[in-house]
Amino acid sequence: MSTEPDNTAANNSAAAETSAVRISGWQRLLVWPLGVIARLWTASLRFETSPESLRAITKRDTPAAFILWHNRLFIVGECFKRYRHGKTVHALVSASKDGAWLAAFFDTIGMRSVRGSSSFNARESVALLVDALRQGHDIGITPDGPRGPMYDFKGGGMIAARRARATVILLGAEYERAWRLRSWDGFYLPRPFSRVRVNCRVVTPDELASRAVSLETLAKRLRDLSPDNTSAAPPTNRDLNRA
Repeated sequence: MSTEPDNTAANNSAAAETSAVRISGWQRLLVWPLGVIARLWTASLRFETSPESLRAITKRDTPAAFILWHNRLFIVGECFKRYRHGKTVHALVSASKDGAWLAAFFDTIGMRSVRGSSSFNARESVALLVDALRQGHDIGITPDGPRGPMYDFKGGGMIAARRARATVILLGAEYERAWRLRSWDGFYLPRPFSRVRVNCRVVTPDELASRAVSLETLAKRLRDLSPDNTSAAPPTNRDLNRA
């Protein structure tokens, strides 16, 4: 069977990484304080989880594709620091100038970026994620990102996991106390020193290969793992200054 299509996708992926916009050293210094604040903020949180979820999030026998809703992104770096011990999550980030700032911020909070492009089609984006998995890295996917609609489960990440024979770990979070931003996804900011319950479930490579689990099923499982905190209110400037 010919491998030319895969080679073409791989070449396009390499070209995207090479052409990605990157910010300079002094610009990185502007991002660094935000990263410090985020790390101190998330380090103050009190994480708890069930035995089942703990087994799922600490599963390390194969590279994993972590799937979470976009509005739970704030805690990902701290989750990996506490539960993955030495593993680093790689996320697909646009090769644009905006993506360069986001990639620099991810660096400061312990995440890594796979630089794609806002003009890339789904095939090249999937190839970037497959490459990361085959190199032994975990990846993080927000199926409703980057622009929504909220909780709309798109299937690109599943294609990458199937091709790489990777384990999928659905990552959810419940917040004891949180602010919710007025953004398209209702982004959650857990209040400093509050409790966060981490909920995880494993989807094995065999389940994905057999297509026994549909996107609708995965979406329902992920919503169940991340129930909305209906009492969460948008933060005021005074709240953010105190945080």
